[in-house]
Amino acid sequence: MSEFDFTRPAQSEVYNANVARLFFHAHGKSRNVSAGSELFAENAAGNSMFFLASGDMALTRGGKPLDMIKTGEVLGEMSVLTGVPRSATAVAKTDCEVIELNGPGFSGAIQKTPEFALMLLAILIKRLRLALAMQMLGKGAANATIDTVPSSGGVFDEGLLKDLTSNFPARPPAFQPKNAVLMREGEAGIFMYVVMEGVVRITVKDNVVEVVRVGGVFGEMALVDQSKRAATATAGSDCSLMSINRNDFLTLMKTNPVFGLSLLRALANRLRHTGRK
Repeated sequence: MSEFDFTRPAQSEVYNANVARLFFHAHGKSRNVSAGSELFAENAAGNSMFFLASGDMALTRGGKPLDMIKTGEVLGEMSVLTGVPRSATAVAKTDCEVIELNGPGFSGAIQKTPEFALMLLAILIKRLRLALAMQMLGKGAANATIDTVPSSGGVFDEGLLKDLTSNFPARPPAFQPKNAVLMREGEAGIFMYVVMEGVVRITVKDNVVEVVRVGGVFGEMALVDQSKRAATATAGSDCSLMSINRNDFLTLMKTNPVFGLSLLRALANRLRHTGRK
């Protein structure tokens, strides 16, 4: 699986515009957007994501500049992944060509090109690490409790949880008692974990930032980008956890599109919640 292993040193910059271009060309439709025209509007339904084939696209929020999207980049993916309205407005700064891919088309395309899902995961994780750092800098998580932070569960539905268990019979879910430390901020990440039973508390700098319930996952960020753990995880109750190592992860991404799509949606929702703080 070396051709698929994004952890090789030569692939430390995971995003490859050429792979993204081929992905969108193969599954999307090209359209032109003239300078000054709006591609999508803040608070509108987000049914499509876009690859910017040429030109520059400005993002604004509340009328204030937010970001500048350059040729070769992707935009609009957050709404497609989370199913919530657009969080920004996109306006062409120059004459642009975009390749549009709607939600159903994206889901189908991922089944044929799983390496693009890996790239998108890496992008979301990079943004999430930055958002967590900004949150801690602004003390946004201070005084948060297990009852007031976002709760993630249902990343994997009951059917996929059963599939995961049957795929790795030699590694059944493991019991962890309440208050057990499951991973520590700053450590290397060898496994990601799926919560089969119980509740897991995620903290950054001793501040609770998320609660993971049955069907939710944690630890996947370090598994994808091979950086150190961004958070500490502690059992909020007696738990049953399934561990997935890097090789298992790569196999699942390549052979089970639902696994990859579920992770993308989970990370996008986590990023949205973190960004709001």
